[in-house]
Amino acid sequence: MLSGAICLAALLFLEPWAFLLLFTIAAVAFGILVYFHRKVRRSSAQTTIWLSWAKTQLARSTLDWTHIPAKAAENPTPLETDFDLVGRQSVHQLLDTAVSKGGSGRLREWLANDLPELTEIQRRQALVRELVADKMLRGRLNLRARLAADQAQESQWSTAELLEWLNKNQTSSNLRWLVMVLGLLAVVNLILMALNLMGVMGSWWQLSLGLYVLLSVSQASKIGDTFQQAATLRDMIERLTGVFQLLETHAYRKQPRLKELCQPFLEQTTKPSHFLRRVGRVVNATSLRGNPPLWLALNFIGPWDYYFSYRLEQYKREIVHRLPVWLEVWFEVEALSSLANFAYLHPQYTFPELAESAETPYLAAVQLGHPLIPEAAKVCNDLEIDQLPFLGIITGSNMAGKSSFLRTVGINLLLAYAGGVVNAQTLTARPLRLFSCIRVADSVIDGISYFYAEVKRLKTLLEELEKDDPRPLFFFIDEIFRGTNNRERLQGRRAYLRAVAQKSGIGLISTHDLELVTLADEISQAVNYHFREEVQDGRMVFDYTLRSGPCPTTNALRIMALEGLPVADGKLENETV
Repeated sequence: MLSGAICLAALLFLEPWAFLLLFTIAAVAFGILVYFHRKVRRSSAQTTIWLSWAKTQLARSTLDWTHIPAKAAENPTPLETDFDLVGRQSVHQLLDTAVSKGGSGRLREWLANDLPELTEIQRRQALVRELVADKMLRGRLNLRARLAADQAQESQWSTAELLEWLNKNQTSSNLRWLVMVLGLLAVVNLILMALNLMGVMGSWWQLSLGLYVLLSVSQASKIGDTFQQAATLRDMIERLTGVFQLLETHAYRKQPRLKELCQPFLEQTTKPSHFLRRVGRVVNATSLRGNPPLWLALNFIGPWDYYFSYRLEQYKREIVHRLPVWLEVWFEVEALSSLANFAYLHPQYTFPELAESAETPYLAAVQLGHPLIPEAAKVCNDLEIDQLPFLGIITGSNMAGKSSFLRTVGINLLLAYAGGVVNAQTLTARPLRLFSCIRVADSVIDGISYFYAEVKRLKTLLEELEKDDPRPLFFFIDEIFRGTNNRERLQGRRAYLRAVAQKSGIGLISTHDLELVTLADEISQAVNYHFREEVQDGRMVFDYTLRSGPCPTTNALRIMALEGLPVADGKLENETV
């Protein structure tokens, strides 16, 4: 309002030339101000994102979960639940730096892959190695994706909207014949008008023009709102431009595998910027509707709107086929960047050696640790398995570390099969199918008790062991048949473990039942391990160190007493078995 009053006063009291000069200076100054304002806003947004990235990086390296973005996990599988792969304070939360939902989902798929393929693992591992040292590319990829997410007003950006719009707005009408017919009529119009102006022919051009206008108007519904569709397509793709442009222009020095992966962004005829420029031309052409005289003149000369509607239809069809390819590459690069970032933040971790040769142990790990346990509290252990079948029976007192050790082995194998680094000094393994029965849950809705749910899960394990697959099955069971009485539990456990020990599989079983340790004397496939605790100054102290042989102690009564619960005889001793 104030600016309008100033302009009016200037117009009334200044000479026309002075007013024009003042207006021009003001317009230029305003344009410069708008330009710098946008630049400052973008710079501010980038700075905010960089600071957030640095803060999150520190949180990931120190396991400060409050500052690591948490993402909800839908329909977790038993493997994901048993090994803390998804959800809060999970492996996925710790690793995931992807901004797109597709990239985050791809990382989740890799982490939960229980059917590893050696060739694919080695391919991903090589790509991760190339990305580890290129922290600038990883940071800029996250920055540009975050800027795109901010434009879409989403914390994690879904590209499903763009794909849905493209498929929804595909038209089945063939505009090609309309463009050809209308173009031919337009040429006839111009020829007849020229002949009429030269006096060679009468006003026959009016007839052809009428036919041209009639056909144009009658078929107008087939082109719809071309300008709006072109503008929408351009705006949607421009959100991705920052990410796509980075992948197009990156030098890929000493990154041959990454360059090969990103080839759809590098070829002149397939890279996104090529299509974006073409869509931009359609937008510019159809935007002339804002200038009715010029728009009418162009459509009088030729089928302007129909031609560019036809071109837009062609571009959309091409993009519908090419966009999924671009997105697939982006999602994979984001997932690979998450694994590379994990390796960068944990230089003490190592890339595993994976092979299928007979000389390769099924699993050999030195100083194997749990990546979700802080370094100050972490205890690492060695484990080697070089026979098949194999059944490791792990006994120990409550809270001694049995279940955590199962997860330590499982998580590191899954990290290895995803293509990432593992929390170990060295780890050598073969590709093994994985199966777990650790956190079994009952279901009130389905009417399934805990015990029945466990029985069904263990039946599935037997079926998996029977499958004809060159990759042996590595299974993990925590406290088998805990949902029934002692007599039947012991009888059922012994029978079940005898059965699985005869199959072509590898198993780690944790249990409190020390009666099961005698299986190692009865079947050659069984090996005993244990964790123990010591009592110091009336307190239990755990060292979380894996030892060979059966556990010599129990501590259930001591734990009850420490929490103020009564024990059977009023006395308490650290029981030795």
